[in-house]
Amino acid sequence: MIIPIKGKVKFPITLDAGTWIFDDRKIDLTTYFDTNQSEVDDNEEYTKNVGRFFDREIKEGAISPPTLKSERKFLKQKLLTGTFGIRFEPFLKNAEPLKEAKLLVLETDSDDVQIPLEDAYQLILAFSKEGKALKDDGPIHVIFSDGSNRNNPIKFVKGFRVE
Repeated sequence: MIIPIKGKVKFPITLDAGTWIFDDRKIDLTTYFDTNQSEVDDNEEYTKNVGRFFDREIKEGAISPPTLKSERKFLKQKLLTGTFGIRFEPFLKNAEPLKEAKLLVLETDSDDVQIPLEDAYQLILAFSKEGKALKDDGPIHVIFSDGSNRNNPIKFVKGFRVE
């Protein structure tokens, strides 16, 4: 399902939660709140991952070692059974909220939820639970970055409106 970011933004954009399972920025929600989260720059994280990839290519060469197949099988199994989310920050930054914007409104099936715009950058969008898309009460759940509502997330979120 397509989820719009609209309102007082320079670029209204649409999000497709169905594609996030393939996004390297996804986070494992089963362990995310149990570990100490430090502020990591996305570019820094990307650079580290690319560096690890090239180090591995240099050490192991281009051939597929036997462990690579088992690693792929493990990663596939993790995708099929994992509970995942993604940070909202890069999507909101790409929409470029206007200077006069102060609120993010989460449009749900029932009541809309208002969040101060500066806090909205820290939201986590859950899109998968135990390997399944959130079809019954989704398409996404919104979780605060501190995990305070992880057991009772904001459900039935159909869109975001910047006001």
